[in-house]
Amino acid sequence: MRLTTINTRTRSAKCRSAFTLVEVLAALMFMAIVIPVALQGMHVASLAGEVSQRKAVAIRVAERMLNELKVTGQLENTGQTGTIQEGAMQYRWTLRTEIWPEDTMRQSTVDVVFQVRGKNYDVHLTTLIAEESNTL
Repeated sequence: MRLTTINTRTRSAKCRSAFTLVEVLAALMFMAIVIPVALQGMHVASLAGEVSQRKAVAIRVAERMLNELKVTGQLENTGQTGTIQEGAMQYRWTLRTEIWPEDTMRQSTVDVVFQVRGKNYDVHLTTLIAEESNTL
């Protein structure tokens, strides 16, 4: 008699530790919802990291071009364009120079365009240049 009570206890403990079909289906449905959302979140985070890294390089390219064009005296020549290779990436730049309406200055802007995963992104860097006086 004692053996049957122990056997019944172990059998009932095994039945209580198993999952029901409804619980398994609920877990699968939950995973079917959460996994695609998590993967999309990782994709967005990866893209944001890649864009920010390339944007930092594009800002350095724009700053370098503004400095180089200022030193060589070519900031007055608007419409200049070029391409700079940084690692495996190409950065296209364009110079625009306009008259500053507030004072006797010029506004020079370097626009740098780059691609990340087939989509174009751009950075604009602007500076003001004092007009050179021709008086002696």
